[in-house]
Amino acid sequence: MPSLAIAIEEWPLKAPFRIAGYEFTQCDLIVVSLEERGITGRGEAAGVYYHDETPDSMRAQIEEVRSEIEAGIDRMALRELLPPGGARNALDCALWDLEARRSGIPAWKRAGLDAAPAPLLTTYTIGADSPESMAATARRYAPAPRIKMKLTGEDDAARVRAVRTARPDAWIAVDANQAFTRTSLEALIPTLRECDVQLIEQPVKIGAEAELEDFCSPIPLAADESLQGLSAVAGLRGRFDVANVKLDKCGGVTEALLMVEAIRAAGMRPMVGCMDGTSLAMMPGCLVGQLCDFVDMDGAMFLKNDRAPAVHYENGWVRSPNMGWGKPDSP
Repeated sequence: MPSLAIAIEEWPLKAPFRIAGYEFTQCDLIVVSLEERGITGRGEAAGVYYHDETPDSMRAQIEEVRSEIEAGIDRMALRELLPPGGARNALDCALWDLEARRSGIPAWKRAGLDAAPAPLLTTYTIGADSPESMAATARRYAPAPRIKMKLTGEDDAARVRAVRTARPDAWIAVDANQAFTRTSLEALIPTLRECDVQLIEQPVKIGAEAELEDFCSPIPLAADESLQGLSAVAGLRGRFDVANVKLDKCGGVTEALLMVEAIRAAGMRPMVGCMDGTSLAMMPGCLVGQLCDFVDMDGAMFLKNDRAPAVHYENGWVRSPNMGWGKPDSP
């Protein structure tokens, strides 16, 4: 039977990171370890900040089901034991890692992929700031071809124009993090089209998705906060074109793989995203990203330091290491 350990960690960011309604200076997370017969699997979670998840709350949630976990539990049973969120994500990823190390079969094979995860073209995210500062960040990201910029519902037209001027070559997405209303979105659309923006992520608040039902956007709309787990996929149909799967939201790789399939079946395009975190959180996301049309797995880029083994970022690509999460201990 596995032995459970939970650690709380703090990872400072290189600089404050701002989105609509929030500013982050460090990444607070939990690391779950499941040890069985000398073999240990690990999973990491930052939780869902807008649900007020914290390392302490996630740890408390896991402690409530410690006996069930240490009695032995598989990944599908875990989906019934805990709701979507960071606590289940950390446990689910630890189970995937433990299974890979115990069996010698890498996680990507268990997930049904035909080959080991390949490097992925990811967006590099620009936090909300002054137009001048955001443009400077966009230039620093060159030659990375894909940029996602955070908007706040204020001064956004100037921000978008500044970034487009700084990077006329880039594919650009904007992420409102629920900051728009339908009216403000309609007002911004001409600027977004003028600047050749390719994707608008989570324009409206959770619960206001019905505003988008008859909104014929000339730019694809992506759901993020509106998509918390598998059960929410059906409700996005007819409102969004893209659905962003995040392991911290949905509760791990197991649910994420089911969601990708359901998203395509509903006529939408899957995207994989992340909260801030170390490479221990990025590697499971990169596995899911092999099945997605859009990838936003740059969370570890913003840390002052990362844990080893680390994912590698270069010119807009993210590559998982040959060792680490989901890999057997021996080649």
